Amino acid sequence: MKSVVQIGVVCALVLALVTALLVTFVGNPFAAAPAGSLRPDDARLLALGEQVYVRNCATCHGAQLQGQPNWQQRDAQGLLPAPPHDATGHTWHHPDEVLIRITKYGVASSAGLKSYQSAMPIYDGVLSDEEIVAALSWIKAQWPPHIRAKHDGMNAAAAKQK
Repeated sequence: MKSVVQIGVVCALVLALVTALLVTFVGNPFAAAPAGSLRPDDARLLALGEQVYVRNCATCHGAQLQGQPNWQQRDAQGLLPAPPHDATGHTWHHPDEVLIRITKYGVASSAGLKSYQSAMPIYDGVLSDEEIVAALSWIKAQWPPHIRAKHDGMNAAAAKQK
């Protein structure tokens, strides 16, 4: 009887140790991602993100994230063309929270610019928060490792300012 109890205690300790090691080296699989954080390594989210991007973003920002020609010069209507979302653009210069706000609420609202005109649609009520995070995560997943690392550093700095 005593040996059965000892085996149970040993099994419980081994299970606790294995769980602690997994959480330490892999991360807690049950923890929710922080609100508003992109997850460019989440395969399920990236599959959704690619679909959302193709359906809602590629027409303007390009199938290869290349953006529209002359994206830094205003067009005849005074609007800036869609910028690239690849490493040549400025998307990665903004922390996750800003990218999500711009996508959901638009540039003018996100930047507090009442008179700013943009061709960028507002996706609040069109896409869910998960779809917005998925599309942006897919975009980030396309960036080269050094750009992703810079973007991660920017997010860490933005989190410290809160």
